[in-house]
Amino acid sequence: MKVEFNNKAKKDFSKLDKTIQIQILKKLKFIESLDNPKDDGKPLAGNLLGLWRYRSGDYRILTQILDDRLVVLVVKISHRKNTYK
Repeated sequence: MKVEFNNKAKKDFSKLDKTIQIQILKKLKFIESLDNPKDDGKPLAGNLLGLWRYRSGDYRILTQILDDRLVVLVVKISHRKNTYK
């Protein structure tokens, strides 16, 4: 699977400290290497239904998995205390 960012996620990512960016990139490379990215993620519910969450330290990566295009679209990256607001 290929990992892509939407504009909001790119902006979120650019605001992070370099060490956090490296940590998140490692996680995204791991997700890319998986045959099925749903094996490592967690499906979300409620108003975030259809999105998947991946943990990277204290940060959360919210994604939409587009099976038809074989793409994991990153829609939001934020600290765990701010992720679901």
